[in-house]
Amino acid sequence: MSKIPELEAAGDAEAIPDCPDCHKPQPLCICDGIEPIENCISLLILQHPQEQDRALGTARLLALHFKNAVLKIGLSWPSLSKALGRPVHDPSRWAVLYLGSAKVADLDTDRDVVAINRKGEVEDNQRAILKDIEGIVLLDGTWSQAKALWWRNAWMLKCQRVVLGPAKPSAYGKLRREPRRDGLSTIEAAAMLLAALEKRPDIEATLSASFERMLTKYREAQAVMPELAPKQRAKRDYRRRKRA
Repeated sequence: MSKIPELEAAGDAEAIPDCPDCHKPQPLCICDGIEPIENCISLLILQHPQEQDRALGTARLLALHFKNAVLKIGLSWPSLSKALGRPVHDPSRWAVLYLGSAKVADLDTDRDVVAINRKGEVEDNQRAILKDIEGIVLLDGTWSQAKALWWRNAWMLKCQRVVLGPAKPSAYGKLRREPRRDGLSTIEAAAMLLAALEKRPDIEATLSASFERMLTKYREAQAVMPELAPKQRAKRDYRRRKRA
């Protein structure tokens, strides 16, 4: 007997209704198990409008966990205050998870959350800088989409850049490949960053459990209805076309 019988009668993933809260197809919804988290450090998630992975995306699920979180969908905002929807007096006290070439493994540090300057170098006085952070900006989408968000929002240059050095690859595994070994899902990055900054391992434990539950439910559903899998984008053929 199928673990998800409601999928057996469905003929098309498009016909399956979405959860109004997490926006995932109903068979993949885990809203009933979301544990609220009281966070001191604010969270702003900026999602590229073309990020359409309803099945495996984590931005909205992440936002539902936190009372002090804002999710915005778009390409650009004139300032951090406009994106957040409230005044921000000192953007330098906000950290943005940087997408440049700097990797923690290449830096002379034993930290797994590192503040860097514009040259990609480790900032002096890490403890004081990270302790002073009052908010985090996360960019949600594919690697190229997240980079587009970075380049379209010049106000991020005023924010403190941070990079992460996870001890293991993303739990996505083969379900959704990351372009770099240290690439994480949005919910994994938030879990690691907030847990470190607030010194609360319970945040990482709660978000990791939620992510694992989402992946388990997806795998169970995929076995019954592979149509729920994200559609693969066709690869462009860059080979020269033969002249007619």
